[in-house]
Parts: sequence; structure tokens; C-alpha cells
Amino acid sequence: MGFIMDGLDAEDYDRTYRDRDLLRRILPYFRPRMGAMFLVAGMIVLLSMTQAAIPLLVSYAVDALQTGTIAEVGWQLTAGILLSGVLAWVFNFIRQWQSARVTGDVVLRLREDAFDAVLERDLSFYDETPSGKIVSRVTSDTDDFATVSTLTMDLISQVLMVGFVTVLLFLRSVELALLTLLVVPVVIGLALLFRRLARSSTRKAQRSLSRVNANLQETMGGIAVAKNFRQERQVYDEFRPINQQSYQVTLRQGFVFSGIFPVLFLVAGLATVALVQLGGGAVLSGGLSAGDWYLFLQGVSLFWFPLTSIAAFWSQFQQGLSASERVFALIDAPPRVVQTDTRPTGRLAGGIEFQGVTFGYDPAHPVLRDFDLRIEAGETVALVGHTGAGKSTLSKLITRFYEFQEGRLLIDDHDIRSLELGGYRRQIGAVPQVPFLFSGTVADNIRYPRPDAGDDEVAAAAAAVGGGDWIDALPHGLETDVGEHGRALSMGQRQLVALARLLIQDPAIVVLDEATASVDPLTEAQIQEGLDLVLAGRTSIVIAHRLSTIEHVDRIIVLDHGRIVEEGSHTALLARGGRYCEVYNTYFRHQSPNYRAGTGFVAVGGD
Repeated sequence: MGFIMDGLDAEDYDRTYRDRDLLRRILPYFRPRMGAMFLVAGMIVLLSMTQAAIPLLVSYAVDALQTGTIAEVGWQLTAGILLSGVLAWVFNFIRQWQSARVTGDVVLRLREDAFDAVLERDLSFYDETPSGKIVSRVTSDTDDFATVSTLTMDLISQVLMVGFVTVLLFLRSVELALLTLLVVPVVIGLALLFRRLARSSTRKAQRSLSRVNANLQETMGGIAVAKNFRQERQVYDEFRPINQQSYQVTLRQGFVFSGIFPVLFLVAGLATVALVQLGGGAVLSGGLSAGDWYLFLQGVSLFWFPLTSIAAFWSQFQQGLSASERVFALIDAPPRVVQTDTRPTGRLAGGIEFQGVTFGYDPAHPVLRDFDLRIEAGETVALVGHTGAGKSTLSKLITRFYEFQEGRLLIDDHDIRSLELGGYRRQIGAVPQVPFLFSGTVADNIRYPRPDAGDDEVAAAAAAVGGGDWIDALPHGLETDVGEHGRALSMGQRQLVALARLLIQDPAIVVLDEATASVDPLTEAQIQEGLDLVLAGRTSIVIAHRLSTIEHVDRIIVLDHGRIVEEGSHTALLARGGRYCEVYNTYFRHQSPNYRAGTGFVAVGGD
């Protein structure tokens, strides 16, 4: 059955917490609701007293029948039981109401902390962790955490009930009460045996659920591709084993949790048989009255259920602890990007300098090794090279999404690690090749970097990009809903929205993964016009895919396997006949308006 557990290994950032450490982390979430918890505790005490009063009333009635009439005893018993039942309902309602509020508040705070941790994680964290698994921790695991608070409230209730009943049993028969208590260590010992199994099976069940969530999220994100290639059956076939694994793991968890109660009830049943035998003999010998014997048997039945619940508590409690362990592991995941200081940035000029930088997504395989480059403030630099040359890596280091292993990266002659990260990133404008738009209107997405931007500013930014003609093509202008991920807009329209968003942000440094790579010529012309406006007066790093972009930049940097092999202007590099000519022939030559198939090759000389 080992294959059932395949793929359920811990994430790199997972850690194992001791129960006491988890409880120490959990308690602060309850502390702001201590008043409500004391009220719940009070209701639990009163509820336990009313529940214990019913067998006591019946016991007195049984003994009273020996001296009074049924009519005299009956109405008193009925009134007492009715009053006890009404009070128990009231106390239980208040208890459940307040418990639900406490649990809801605790889960709310924990989920907010988990989501805050998600926002704080570095980009490398998302490269290594499927988003569906992260979603599972923020949603499913925080819900499971509610088990901790619910079971804790139940535990208090059961402990109080056991305490009241134990006192009652000793008042009726010390010998039988001691015999009853002898079974307690056996019940607790059995429960503790289940504890480790419960923790392990629960952890596996939660990991299997996160795999299901991750698969579903990936499927929904790529559903258009699946349908385009008619691969619905393959998608379903990939989902089935993951879902089947979750079923098998959850089934095993159910066996563990359901297995403890029959065992505990068997022990309790055997002990009850012994007490019936001994108690019956005491009644026949005159050592115990019939009412006391009834009270004792009822007390034992009241005693066994909360006792077995207390014993089973630790097994069930593991589900909540396992969930909290996964959530706290997410919260405690160590950052990869670490700032050494929080120097205020002010308005950046935009000078960038790499000094001996070594970086690898896997440190054992560096992408950049002892890399040097200086970009002057206000300069526009195009990065070109074959796939894997390191172009995107440079942009990710400049945006401070990744931590380099060696060297220094200076921004305006300040170490990037010493700058206040939030202030620095507000002055970095990044436009990916496929821009991401959030659900909402076009105007909402344009003002995203500055939520306080007025409608006039948004309209002016939109009109400045591409001459604003593209706005007329939208069904409702700037109030057009973009749909999920911006799918209601064309790729070119998304790029124009992204450029307008950049104008609203007004960054000092622009990192651009060529915005015209996947659009038609007319839209390319609109975007190029918008680019000229966006890049003017700003330090710009362009990952170039279009000849129209690189022809007019201040400097072209040719990269190969993380090294600079050439740099200069477009004209100068073509005249040199080196590595840039090779890149030009491969990627840019056919984009020239003078290009004819079979002609126009540039001679390539030595490096």
C-alpha cells in the first residue's frame, strides 16, 4: 500500500512542531476572546450541573416511592426534570452561540495571518510550491483548525461532567466508585496509543487534499489549452489517481478515528457489567438502596461517555494540531530575500550596477557567475540572447524577487539589500510579456498601483497610451469588465492597459519583457507609441523580442550563458559582425521591412 502515499511528502518549508509549541502558538489567538470563553466555561459548568441533576432527581424519586405515593412523587419528578431540561437547553444555547463566535474569530485571525504570510513570501517560493497547495493551507487547513477550539470547549465540558459525576459516585458508594476509577488508566492508555496514528493519518489526508486542490487549480488555469487540443480525457485521467489517492488516505484516516470509539466502549461496557453485578449484590444484601443503585448506574453511564470522549480527544485533537502545524509552517517559512537595512529610497535616479554577482535558482548551478554590468540613470538597455542566456534572471534580480548568492547589486550606489523594500518596489515598474489583469474594470486595473488615483488621471493615462484610440474599441470604455485574468480583452488590449497602469505608477526604473511580441502590427504600433512615452526619462531594461524596440535603445547587451559577450548600439554591433549578428539573424532579421526570404543575412565574424 506504499503507493497510496506517493507524492505526499512534506514541502521544503514544512516543519514538525511539538504539541506544546503548537498550543503555545494557538493560545494567543484565543486571548482576545477570553471574556467570551469565560462565559462559555460558566455555561458549561451550569450545563454539567443540570445534566447531573436528572439522575439525582430520579434516584430520590425511587427512594421516595417507599414512603410516599406515586402521585406525590410523580409531579415533583416531572417538574424537576422539566426545569432541568429547560435550563440545560438555555445554557447549551448560550454556550454554542459564544463558542461559534470564538471559533469564527480565531479562524478569521489565523486565516488573515496565513494570507499575510502568502503575500510576504518571495517569488522563488511560488516557483517551488504549487499555488493550489498554498490555497489549501489558507482555506481547508484553517477550517480544520476550528476543530481545536471546538474540541477544547467540548473537553472542558466533559472534564467538568466527569468531576461532578465522580463526586456523586463517591457519595453513594466509595467501593464501587474506586472500582470505576480503576478503568480510567486503561481508557486513557488506549487513547494515547491512537494518538500517533491519528497525527500521521491526518497529516497525510491534508497533504492529499492539497494535491487535489493543486490539480484542480492547474486544470482550471489551463482549461482553454486542454480544450484546444481535445485533451479533456487526459486531464480527467490525471485527476482520477490523485482523487483516488485522496479517497484512500481519507478512508484510512476514517478507520483510525472510528476505530478508537468501539475499543473504548468495549472497555466501558465490560466495566459496567462488573459494576451491575457488584451493585446488585449490594442492594440484595441491604448495603445499598435501590435508589442509590440506580443513581450509581446512571452516574456510571454519565461517567463513561465523557471519559471516552476525553480519551478520544487526543486522537481527534491531532486533526486540528496537524492543520495548525501546516498553517504555522506557511507563516514561519523563512524568507529568501533578506534586507540588511530599511534605508528610505526617496525618488530614485535609477542607476544600476552589478558587481561580481553570482546567482542560481539552484545555488549549485549558477545562471550568473561573477557578473558585472553598469546601467546609467535614464539609460534604456536592451537584453538579447538565446533562451537561457540570463535575460529574465537579470530583471528578477533588479526587481528584488530573488536573492543572489554572491556580489553586490547597487541602486543609485546603495546596496539593494539596504533599501526599504516596499518603497523600492513602488519605484519599479514591470510589464511581463503576458500581462496579468485582475477581475474588475479597465479603470480598476489602470489605477491598481495607486488606488487613490482619480478618474481624470486614469482617463489621461489611458488616452496617452497609443493615442487612446483603443479605448473606443472597448464595449463600455474604461468601465469595461476585463473578466478573469483579463480574458475578455485581446492580448494587445491587455498590454495597453498594462502600459497605462505603468504611467499611473510613474516608476523610476522600468523592466519590460517585450510587450509587442504577440500582437498584430497595428496594435504593435500603438504599443510602441506607448512604450516611447513610458520609457522616456526612465532607466529601462528591455528584454527584446522585436527589432523595432532594439533599433532605438541606447545600448544593447548581448548575453550568453550568463555572460556579457558584446555590447553597443544596433548599428555598431551589426558592423562588428560578432555574436549579435548571430542573434540578429536568428530572431530579428525577418522583422526588417527590407527582408526578403533567402536574402539579407548579415555576415557573422568572430567573437
